[in-house]
Amino acid sequence: MRRVWTARAVGALAGLVVGGTLAATVWAQQLVADLSSHLIAINTGFTGTEVVLFGTTDGAGDVAIVVTGPRGSVTVRRKERIAGIWLNATSVRFEQVPSYYMVATNRPLDQFVSRPVLERHQIGLPQLQLGPREQLSPEELAVFRLALIRNKQRAGLYGITLGQVSFLGERLFRTNIYFPANVPTGLYNVEALLIREGEVVSAQTTPLVVSKVGFSAEIFEFARNQPLAYGVAAVIGAIAAGWLAGAAFRRV
Repeated sequence: MRRVWTARAVGALAGLVVGGTLAATVWAQQLVADLSSHLIAINTGFTGTEVVLFGTTDGAGDVAIVVTGPRGSVTVRRKERIAGIWLNATSVRFEQVPSYYMVATNRPLDQFVSRPVLERHQIGLPQLQLGPREQLSPEELAVFRLALIRNKQRAGLYGITLGQVSFLGERLFRTNIYFPANVPTGLYNVEALLIREGEVVSAQTTPLVVSKVGFSAEIFEFARNQPLAYGVAAVIGAIAAGWLAGAAFRRV
């Protein structure tokens, strides 16, 4: 009798394990997303490109896409008029600043998600965490933070408005992610979030690599590894180009 009970217990335990595994698999597949390309190759003729993100959900819900580029330090300088001349007077250095940041949603954020959730997942520029190295008052931090975001937006690296996630029915969705010609190289994170009743119920992160290729990559590596030699070569090239242009005009 004991042996039969043990076998049943083992069977029940195995059933629980299998059931738990299947439940975890179903939970993990509440949202599935992928990119049309996982590599953006920058060559000498690169003028910007678009990558399509497409995916599916297991039912109705809202989707937010957050694209974050490699992080690094950024210095923001404030100019002041001194003796009639505009000069850089004050500077603040921010750490761990995304080089690229874009958010796309299927409808306005305030219609389907609360502020604490936005802050927790850093969805939207107001919730993006930008920490300065210096100690600043809240007023000064707000001014320099706004200047940093404004500079990134002018360069086309931060979205000015939310991108659009389009649904085909209740489950299939897609969005276009644009990368300008000056997009920084490195590893990007493309995060897709499924939101229901104001809470994130599933998320998936997909990597995207932006890399220089061909002749431009060789020049980039040469400039980074041998900056002095690159500078000398650039000066010589500029002088040679000027001399050739002058010689051509003299012939005309």
